[in-house]
Amino acid sequence: MTETVEAAWLKILTTVGEPSRPEGSPLLEPFAELARVAHAEPLLRQLYPWAGMWELHFSRCTEFRPTWDIPYIGTLRDGRYYVEGPSRSSPRIAETDSAEAAVAMVVDRLPPHCGPAFIGNAEELAAYEKAQDSK
Repeated sequence: MTETVEAAWLKILTTVGEPSRPEGSPLLEPFAELARVAHAEPLLRQLYPWAGMWELHFSRCTEFRPTWDIPYIGTLRDGRYYVEGPSRSSPRIAETDSAEAAVAMVVDRLPPHCGPAFIGNAEELAAYEKAQDSK
């Protein structure tokens, strides 16, 4: 795991991914649990995490523009979770009561040879992979 990936995980684990949200938000604890469970999964821990709108996303690269080829997990107001993706236009995969089940759904849908995160953006990763395939 690179220092960049470690730093991104540390930020999510310590700020719960949503530092601007009020302490009393019903989504705060479910998101914190999700972050802990996802970080404990070695296959996800090697990917670059990012968060927004109480969703936890995973990228195969470390810089903006992230990859959108991995499902993401969001929290619901009732403390449950949903798995969607990999893109915003993809249908919802499932809803579940546990962060562990949501993480398992993402792991089951990881692309082949996923990770560790590539240092660079999605375009640079695509060029690198193309060059590797032509060898």
